[in-house]
Amino acid sequence: MNTQSYTAAPSESRRRLLSAGATMAGAVAAMASLSANAAGTAGAGAAGGHVGRVHQQGGSFVKAKDGTEIFFKDWGTGTPVVFSHGWPLCADAWDPQMLFLVNQGYRVIAHDRRGHGRSGQSSGGNDMDTYADDLAAVLDALDVKNAMLVGHSTGGGEVAHYIGRHGSKRVAKAVLIGAVPPLMLKTQANPGGLAMSVFDGIRTGVAANRSQFYLDLATPFYGFNRPNARVSQGLVQDFWRQGMEGSIKGQYECIKQFSEVDYTEDLKKIDVPTLFLHGDDDQIVPIDASAKLASKLVKNATLKVYAGAPHGMCSTHVEQVNADLLAFLKG
Repeated sequence: MNTQSYTAAPSESRRRLLSAGATMAGAVAAMASLSANAAGTAGAGAAGGHVGRVHQQGGSFVKAKDGTEIFFKDWGTGTPVVFSHGWPLCADAWDPQMLFLVNQGYRVIAHDRRGHGRSGQSSGGNDMDTYADDLAAVLDALDVKNAMLVGHSTGGGEVAHYIGRHGSKRVAKAVLIGAVPPLMLKTQANPGGLAMSVFDGIRTGVAANRSQFYLDLATPFYGFNRPNARVSQGLVQDFWRQGMEGSIKGQYECIKQFSEVDYTEDLKKIDVPTLFLHGDDDQIVPIDASAKLASKLVKNATLKVYAGAPHGMCSTHVEQVNADLLAFLKG
């Protein structure tokens, strides 16, 4: 496993915040605070048995095994890059990367996880096994081959579990960005994880007032609570918009999937070159308990650390992320 460091020119005050203990404590405090505040896609054919239909706004759907419609975008030609988004967002979170790569001559595909965005709001199937099977349904319907799979946050778990569950016959490379593997929850075997109370607080916030919770969550998600941060109100509002577009039931049940699922065995099964990108000021998925451990479990992995970068680095560090994705694609 190779480790590189990418410096994003953090301020001196930010550097002082970037010890492992401070990062973990910051995540716990941020989640606890949010909980308290909240409480008061070209059309697919019939290949592989999956049926697609054209969406009136230009996107498309694939039907999952249980009939749930999974929305996806499919732009361009060439080597395919397939994106899996984080919680509670949708495929739109990847717009900066998809626009950049399609203009570089690549085919870009991104779906909305069931219960998120424009996909069906099924009552059941809001679990990682089904998420991985839904991703397989999209890849099978589009007959995607030699793809680079890219997952952010929960989507990183989805990419790992897809490979662990379905293998890498359609996959050439993988990229996990700010990803949750191997396990976010603190256990006896994983002492560096976050306490269950953090995730219970997220559940409380979603159930009590998810609209306000998502507005509040955007601040630590993008690191806008840090000194000298350049706050984008547009990003905050779009985070809220994407979150509120999904199903409260699906999003509520997804919390368990990004917090309590252990992806260790999935990571060990990844047999393609894998790039981990992670910010060392990630207040949502602290790097010490995630990428630094996960990258050691993948046989051919490289970890690139973005100094001072937040969880939402695909939106706050667009040029750096895009450049790293392109370099890894060409490498």
